[in-house]
Amino acid sequence: MDISIHASFLPQDDPEAALAFYRDTLGFEVRNDVGYDGMRWLTVGPADQPGTSIVLHPPGVDPGITDEERRTITKMMAKGSYATILMATKDLDGTFERLQSRDAEIVQEPTHQPYGVRDCAVRDPAGNLLRIQELP
Repeated sequence: MDISIHASFLPQDDPEAALAFYRDTLGFEVRNDVGYDGMRWLTVGPADQPGTSIVLHPPGVDPGITDEERRTITKMMAKGSYATILMATKDLDGTFERLQSRDAEIVQEPTHQPYGVRDCAVRDPAGNLLRIQELP
């Protein structure tokens, strides 16, 4: 079987803030920017990995989501407890310095975790947690 991860989805509630963070702070390229019915979906990803993307989508737009579920998603996003993505870099300290210099919301500075990795954590403008691990 030949399966790869093509795209992951993260909610965003402010497309301009999401665009600034993922494009300008993380340095990702914008692969798609689609508006529909007053909403906006952004597809971003690392320039050197054209087959892997993150789709930043309006919260609670999935078919079958109730208004109450949509409100719950919005509350969880505001708390920063709705979505997480794990990224990796060969230069964790340099990446962290860039994030700090761009005023990213720091959750955890680079640290050695008891489970054997060194990583840091930040939140994007929508409250999604991004853990960034150092590659060996």
